[in-house]
Amino acid sequence: MIAKTFNRQPVVWQKGFGCRLTDSEGTECLDFFSGHAVMNLGYDHPAQMAAMQAQLKSLVHTGNLYYLAPQVQLAQKLVDVTFGDKVLFANSGAEIVELAVKLARKWARREQPPEAQYEIITLRNSFHGRTFGALSATGQDKYHKGIDPMLPGFKHVPINNFATTASAITNKTCAIMVEPIQGEGGIHLGTQKYLRDLRGLCDRNRLLLIFDEIQCGLGRSGYMNAYEAFGVQPDVLLLGKPLGGGFPLSALITTETIASALELGEHGSTFGGNPVAAVGGVVLLGELAKPGFLESVREKGAYLGEQLAILAKTYAANCVDVRGIGLMWGMELKEKGPEVVRQALAAGLVMNCTAGNVLRFLPALIITKQEIDEALKILEKVMEKVFRV
Repeated sequence: MIAKTFNRQPVVWQKGFGCRLTDSEGTECLDFFSGHAVMNLGYDHPAQMAAMQAQLKSLVHTGNLYYLAPQVQLAQKLVDVTFGDKVLFANSGAEIVELAVKLARKWARREQPPEAQYEIITLRNSFHGRTFGALSATGQDKYHKGIDPMLPGFKHVPINNFATTASAITNKTCAIMVEPIQGEGGIHLGTQKYLRDLRGLCDRNRLLLIFDEIQCGLGRSGYMNAYEAFGVQPDVLLLGKPLGGGFPLSALITTETIASALELGEHGSTFGGNPVAAVGGVVLLGELAKPGFLESVREKGAYLGEQLAILAKTYAANCVDVRGIGLMWGMELKEKGPEVVRQALAAGLVMNCTAGNVLRFLPALIITKQEIDEALKILEKVMEKVFRV
């Protein structure tokens, strides 16, 4: 009945609690994927669930022709923890990327008439979503195959190659959009120097610098915003995935000056900023802001990275690299990544393989050191079975 567009694992999840999932057969698994980095507070978080259930009972939806208290509260919290002072809501990461493209073009044409600036430079290996505009921005040919030609106006350059990025700018360029940490592309980090140089490049050429932090934002990097980890402030910040507490919600944060490029009636969303999702986001930001929370993410993330590096050294003949930050790590294998994931699931560990052979680890931010040890023991046994049999 369900069309096959995902390569689904043979399991039916029935319930979740903390960092664990239970399937329809009653088997419990440790989850190191957290629903594509959505469940940053884990499953069934008491405060988040209580707030969202209370909102469900009081008001589910009215649309954006009216003010909604949860939406206003979340916007204020986002303003408090970022550089911005204006927030626009949408439903998904792809939808907020589309809005960023629209905003960049509107801003450029207001700031630099009469030139028709519309080109946006993005990175190879990037992933910005599955709508047509977001896919056109995505720098991976495999996603374009069979549906091309893609929308015009996007140039893809290698990450951390400043000279190539700078040479791609023309009098038609309006913005540079990057994931400071590429998630779906295989956990590749922009260097601090590259991202800082991009900031200067955008300033000199009057371009918007857009950071897509849909996966790496909201605590995942060990900082509230990933841009803080690199000491580089963008002009436009895109957030999504964990923002709605498991419900669809995304946000674009920018300054009032840039946001004013969009005039009344030029953007809309029926469900964007839904109140149930918004209260989930309010609780999320409150938890992330608690003293010591993000520090613990950095500590646990460093431990996870160290242990993965030890495991990779043991299997040096099979591993290419271990890279990451915070609780966002990848282990690149030479081969058999999907097989490791399949056998790990059978052994009680949920994770993901992306970019062909990169094991991707995205546990909930509430993961404990003991659970990290538990996961690595399972992974080590699986790798021994896969690579030594």
